Amino acid sequence: MRELLAMRERAKCGRDPTCSDDTLAYLLSTANAIRPRRILEIGAGEGLTSVALLLHTQAEVTGVEINSLRAARARGNAALFGVGERFHLIEGDAAECLPALKGPFDMIFLDGPKVQYRRYYADCKRLLRRRGVLISDDVMLFHWAKNEIPPKRTMLIRHLCEYLDMIAQDPDVWTEILSIGDGVAFTVKR
Repeated sequence: MRELLAMRERAKCGRDPTCSDDTLAYLLSTANAIRPRRILEIGAGEGLTSVALLLHTQAEVTGVEINSLRAARARGNAALFGVGERFHLIEGDAAECLPALKGPFDMIFLDGPKVQYRRYYADCKRLLRRRGVLISDDVMLFHWAKNEIPPKRTMLIRHLCEYLDMIAQDPDVWTEILSIGDGVAFTVKR
């Protein structure tokens, strides 16, 4: 476990860091509470979040990652920690991969490109079992609500607001926005 923590610390310094420690702790706590059998991670990166989930549950994790270098590292990290047999990685664009996936999943961690969250939502909802949990990371509104929005982030904020409105108004789910990490949307399918 110490090695995984060290790898997460190194990843936080990189261009495409792993989820925050607070978010990971929340994911693990949620997983312990719902005891998922199948987890989907959209935006698997180097697989460090998937590995942590695999080490703390008996679940199988399917990850989706578009970057081939990160996908190779994710497979290697799963093997390194001895959880490779329960880790299934799909290398490709989530917008193309998600429609072909078969559910149900007990838990979905959405941590891909934020401007695509709205596009992914219909498939996430379809793939999620009844009473399953969708956790959307980096909704970031808590951070920028306290400060002026950087001009280059205006479109991102607009897309995230539209996504949050979409899930908040969907009668098929219940959603709560939490100030964990850079903001987490916790959604349960009714």
